[in-house]
Formats: sequence, C-alpha cells, structure tokens
Amino acid sequence: MNIKMAEIQDHERINNYVERAASSSLYHDSNWGTVIEKSFGHKYYCLICEEENGFVRGILPFVHMKSRFFGNNVVSLPYFNYGGVCADDDIMEGLLIERSVEITNELGANHMELRQEKRLGNGFPVKTSKVSMRLDLPRSAEDLWKSFSSKLRSQIRVPQKAGLTTRIGRLEELESFYHVFSINMRHLGTPVYPKRFFQNILEIFPESTWICSVYSGKTPVASGFLAGGKKMLEIPWASSIRRHNKLSPNMLLYWTCLSIACERGYSIFDFGRSTVGESTYRFKEQWGAKPFQLHWHYWLRQGGEMPDITPRNPKYKLAVELWKKLPVTVTRVLGPHIIKNIP
Repeated sequence: MNIKMAEIQDHERINNYVERAASSSLYHDSNWGTVIEKSFGHKYYCLICEEENGFVRGILPFVHMKSRFFGNNVVSLPYFNYGGVCADDDIMEGLLIERSVEITNELGANHMELRQEKRLGNGFPVKTSKVSMRLDLPRSAEDLWKSFSSKLRSQIRVPQKAGLTTRIGRLEELESFYHVFSINMRHLGTPVYPKRFFQNILEIFPESTWICSVYSGKTPVASGFLAGGKKMLEIPWASSIRRHNKLSPNMLLYWTCLSIACERGYSIFDFGRSTVGESTYRFKEQWGAKPFQLHWHYWLRQGGEMPDITPRNPKYKLAVELWKKLPVTVTRVLGPHIIKNIP
C-alpha cells in the first residue's frame, strides 16, 4: 500500500471511491475541500491509500486552521458534522492516521480532530457529547404523514392554517435564507458564516443542494439549507425568526424538507447534530428521529487537552453576551472574520 497526498488530478479517483465506500459520508467528496478553500482560504489536504496499480482503498481529508485566538490545529472536517478517515480495513485506516499525525506535527499544530461516525480503535481520546438525529424514510411523503401521531400532524397544520407558505429553490432563495440565518445566529451569540460560503456550496453542488424557506406573506420567517449524498438528505443549517414562533414556521419547514427527501428518493433524513436531552434534540425526536452517536477523536501534542471552542466554554461567556447585543448588520460584517477560524 502507498500513502500519498492527493493532487488536483486525483480528485475524480477520490470521489469515485467515496461513491463505492460503505463508510463514507457526503463530506468526503473532494469538492467540499474546494468550498472550504474558496470560502475561508484554509488549505485543504487529502491523503490517499492506494494499491500499486493506483486503486484507491482509503482516504483522509483534512484542513489546516491557524489563528492567533483559536490556535493551530488540523480538522477533518471543519464546519461540518462528519469527515475523518474512511478506509476499507483497519490496517489502511491506521496507515492514513499515522501519516496524518506526521503532517500535523510538520505543520506545528497542537492537535488533530477526526470527526468520525464510527468509533476508532486506536486509543485516541474521544468526545461523544454529540449525536446525529436521523429518520428512516418511507417511499412517499404520504406514507410518512400517516406514520406521524395526530398531535404532530396538528402541529404541522398550525402554520398552514395561518397562511404560511414555502418555497424550494437554490440561489434565488439565498437572500431569504441568509436573512433568517444571520438574525438567528446573532440571537444565539454566534458569529455568522459569510454568505459566499452558502453560495459556493450551491454553485459547486448544483444537483444535491437546496434551500427551503417559509414565508409569512413576502417575509421569510424560517429557512433551512439542504445537502444530499449517499442516500441521505441533511439539513445542517436551519433557523427561524423568534418573534414569529407562535405561528410554528419550523414545523412547516421541517415537514416540507421531509417531503422533499421522500420525493427525491432519499432513504434517510439527517436533522443535524444535537446534544442529548436539549431542546433541539427533543424537537427532532418528536418527528421520530433516532440518535446516531458521533465520535470526535483527537491526536494531542504531548501535554495537550481536547479543545473546547464552543459558546458553552466559560471563557467565551462575556463575548457571547456582547455579541447578542450587536446590530445584525454589524455581525454580518464582523462574523465571517471570526467564524472562519472556529471549526
């Protein structure tokens, strides 16, 4: 077996491997590396494990992130729920990880983070605080509707009776999505991604990404970004404007997204990452979604600790509270410069 760093001409081979590999996720596609480089300027790498004839048997994509305030680290992959090593067996997996550790050292990084769906058996420290909430889908939206409890169906009817409407689109819905998303992120005290990040995704993945927005009249009140791959449709970013919550726009948003997933032949809907027991977990659970354990593994430089770059970290409490008080227009300007360095 040979371990090599991928070059541009290797991306087609990588994506062919991702299509056939049972343990790959949609974020193993090398085009997500293009999204990251174009949106944030970070260097994207991908290691390939190949046979002598060039047949790919495993990959490990990662991104090098270095900033004064958030440190020097390697992540597979930042901004998304999944990534990590994907290989045909444990031996190839180990070879890829061994080489990635060497590169992490060469880059002077303090740690490497592998965002895995399955648990690695190499003894790396691991965080298991997050789960992915997933729902197995029937063949039709009608069958899915019939599977819901009468209470859930009644909750979906609330925004419908209030006259809320939905639109499914791509670039034509980007302004509405970003309007709702940036307001919600400010409310949470979290820096917002640049609009070009979502535009790049839509342009680079024209056949597997969409935006679903909910409107009250002409005003967007909820919106979600959809990305599909490997028979699974995921909603990694969804938001609503809180002053409209009495109309339950989120119920209509998620029902519409689930309907789209059924209509377009996806077999699983991923509601995104959650912490067990929190409000977002319970919201997703009511749809019938089940938790799928995520494993974020870490290689740490000697004496290092697992990072905690989250709003829950007490050291960021004051910054979070101050951010909530800023005008949304200001957060849209400042946010992208901060969030680019937060994986």
